[in-house]
Amino acid sequence: MGAPVNGRTYIFLDESGNFDFSSNGSRYFVLTGISMMRPFPVFGNLDDYKHDCIEGGMDIEYFHCYKDRPAVRNNVFDVIVESLNNLHIDCLVVEKRKAHPTMQEGNRLYFWTLGYLLKRMLIRELDAGMSEVIVITDTIPINKKRKAAEKAIRGAVVKSQLPGMKYRVLHHQSRSHYGLQAVDYCSWAIFRKWQKGESAWYDRIKPAIRSELDVFQTESKRYY
Repeated sequence: MGAPVNGRTYIFLDESGNFDFSSNGSRYFVLTGISMMRPFPVFGNLDDYKHDCIEGGMDIEYFHCYKDRPAVRNNVFDVIVESLNNLHIDCLVVEKRKAHPTMQEGNRLYFWTLGYLLKRMLIRELDAGMSEVIVITDTIPINKKRKAAEKAIRGAVVKSQLPGMKYRVLHHQSRSHYGLQAVDYCSWAIFRKWQKGESAWYDRIKPAIRSELDVFQTESKRYY
């Protein structure tokens, strides 16, 4: 990614896996962020491809990796790979069974990982010369959860002690923003690698992965 032009970067966030801690739930939970600066080449390319699909007879409103047809999925990954030098990917991987029982209550795991990932990403952006970060997540429909997410982000900034770092948090529907659709694809690829051992999609985006942290690296390390 090139040198900062206006000192501003965007971070798009998405998660994969679920919060079911029973045997029916996913083994892993993955929270992924991609950071980009304007202009966003991948956005225009995704828009071109979406209209190629429409002109080819498909009724497609937006891209969603899990739901998209295999051919569409492959082509969207092609578009993202073409722009890997314009973005950075950071992610946290949580093996849920290693989380302390208190982290299994409500949405505590999500908000803890959210704050932890953003702390790491904000420090990197500050080191890169950024003075403002605009964070965009998928719409959080329940106001209480939205406020908790914003609190987690504020906490990440305060705990990181980042003087001069301005930030805003926006909640947009993923169908309205190609940044959210791109991070959905990246998060899905990382999740498939950890959950199912499938690395084909992951290998395609790997050159842009700046950090990939398994927060519970050993059986004995648990979050308290």
